[in-house]
Amino acid sequence: MAKIAVALSGGVDSAVAAARLLDAGHDVTAVHLGLWADASDDARAVAAILGVPFLLWDFRDEFQRQVIDDFADEYARGLTPNPCLVCNRRLKFGAMLDRAVELGFDGMATGHYARLVGDDPAELHRGDVAKDQSYVLAVLPQPVLRRLWLPLGASSKQEVRQEAQARGLPVAGKAESMDVCFIEDGDTGAWLAARLGSRPGQIVSESGEVLGTHDGTYLYTIGQRRGLNLRRPAEDGQPRYVLGVDAPGGRVVVGPREHLAVDKLVAGPVVWSSGIAEEGQFEVQVRAHGEPSACVVRALADGCVEIGLANPIFGVAPGQTAVVYDGTRVVAAGVITASWSTGIGDQGVAHCLSTRVLPLNSKD
Repeated sequence: MAKIAVALSGGVDSAVAAARLLDAGHDVTAVHLGLWADASDDARAVAAILGVPFLLWDFRDEFQRQVIDDFADEYARGLTPNPCLVCNRRLKFGAMLDRAVELGFDGMATGHYARLVGDDPAELHRGDVAKDQSYVLAVLPQPVLRRLWLPLGASSKQEVRQEAQARGLPVAGKAESMDVCFIEDGDTGAWLAARLGSRPGQIVSESGEVLGTHDGTYLYTIGQRRGLNLRRPAEDGQPRYVLGVDAPGGRVVVGPREHLAVDKLVAGPVVWSSGIAEEGQFEVQVRAHGEPSACVVRALADGCVEIGLANPIFGVAPGQTAVVYDGTRVVAAGVITASWSTGIGDQGVAHCLSTRVLPLNSKD
């Protein structure tokens, strides 16, 4: 039996996770993190029904500084960040786990849909295909994985809801949480504009021709097609897409869709899930709900990896996270710092480097 702090969010997934750990005979304490939109009443009600102690830890200041402020700063730098991965790494499985261990807990548990296999090393694997959340946990290093319980494993969302209803949990029918929890209406552009203000600049072609203006590079990301408001259509009549974001220069570079194709990535610093660097043939996923692509991974001397893709993928933005898989097993994860096509010649590679490569986030 282990003494486990369950991160009880107030949703159905963590509620069922806590119930399953109780059934398995563990000593469970419900811990609700005060972050943003507070669901502590729902979490407290679940803890009461399960008959477990309930703790409310106020992490609002840390969440503001380490997640919300970071999110705005990264967009201002021309990156496309994933705040859920940042929150997982720095708060939920960083500061929260540290506090839990200091208080005598053996580790913590969450309601994520992913699996842990073995304990030396603890392998992180994909969960249910329709709900797999291993991507957002892939940034967790081996010492964290060894103190982590994921009771939902490969369960489906439908199974979890049915179980919650059978147990009489009041959150059984609660709606899914938002992708970016602190942007309540889902309008990221408006949220950034209110926070960062007007930062006008030019929208240009790959040759540097001015095609329009914008109110802030943070409103654009690689692969974007809508909302460009160009002065005239392309000569070939085809739509144009954002190819690069030059935040320091205030420029947004646009061009044809085929120029979004990349077959080489650099990502890092890398978290090796097993604690040991692995090279060879794997699959890589660059979005939480994206399709995996066959690749070859090569470790670099600076703690990064070079990822060669068997087939080009489109719309890769710096700031996204590349997660490498071996079948269902998570191998590594790192923030994408560069992407380019090896098939468009030296001039094309130079263009990609000048518009897509940005410095590593050194705040960690």
